[in-house]
Amino acid sequence: MGSERRERMRALGARLRVLRTEAGLTGAVLAQRAGVGQPTVSKVETGRMVPSFDVLDRLSRALGLDESTAREVRDLLDAVAAAADSDQPEGSATPVGMTVDEEVRSARLVRSFQCVVLPAMLQSAEYARHVFQGVPNATPETVGRAVASRVERQSVLYEPGRESVFVLTEAVLRTWPGTPALMLAQLDRLLAVESLSTVRLGIVPWRRPVPVLPRHGFTLCDRRAVVVEAFDSERVSVDSAELAAYEETFGRFERAAIFGGEVRELLLRAMKEFRDLGDTVTP
Repeated sequence: MGSERRERMRALGARLRVLRTEAGLTGAVLAQRAGVGQPTVSKVETGRMVPSFDVLDRLSRALGLDESTAREVRDLLDAVAAAADSDQPEGSATPVGMTVDEEVRSARLVRSFQCVVLPAMLQSAEYARHVFQGVPNATPETVGRAVASRVERQSVLYEPGRESVFVLTEAVLRTWPGTPALMLAQLDRLLAVESLSTVRLGIVPWRRPVPVLPRHGFTLCDRRAVVVEAFDSERVSVDSAELAAYEETFGRFERAAIFGGEVRELLLRAMKEFRDLGDTVTP
């Protein structure tokens, strides 16, 4: 990260901290009013996180900013974005796989369907490393940064007031990178996440026909946006008709899925199969 961008992130955070203090609010109260996690407020104010435009708008409304002051903080966020662009080499772009992370960070309700790769917020660090290594033009440096960012952003799964619903086909559990040991650790993580009160994990088992043949994964963020994922790109849509279509499709897969105890039994069976494979499989 360039020094100019760091300075602009600190400037934005410092301004928001002053505005919060002037409003007589604690970070916890501001987070509650804005509908974001308290760690988000802390990281933004200390210049360790760049808020999305949606999160900044929520904070501005919770602070009761007038139009002039709200425009001022938006300009500060624009300056951070401009500095980020200037730090990147010409022709570079947001790495594939990171757009969904950014959108999920500011959403209170996340619904993700996947038919091949595990949802971003459920990936272990080693699984994510394989995901990013497969991105065109990946380098060890970009892969390392992307994995670290993804793991850090997964903390939203544990924040009260958020809800995450993940629906996978059983094929996701059978499409694996690396070694059986990697998948054993990954499936163990799924078991742990499935037990969270903020998460619902569903799997469409192979013994059930799918309601529609899936061609790609997608993630719904609140009811405002959908991130559509392809092999080498991602796009964010806020078109109401497209959102409605993806919400209807997600509902069909959700109704076809198993949850709770049945999912845990399926995960344990898959773990036994990977354990039986051992470490004899060459990646």
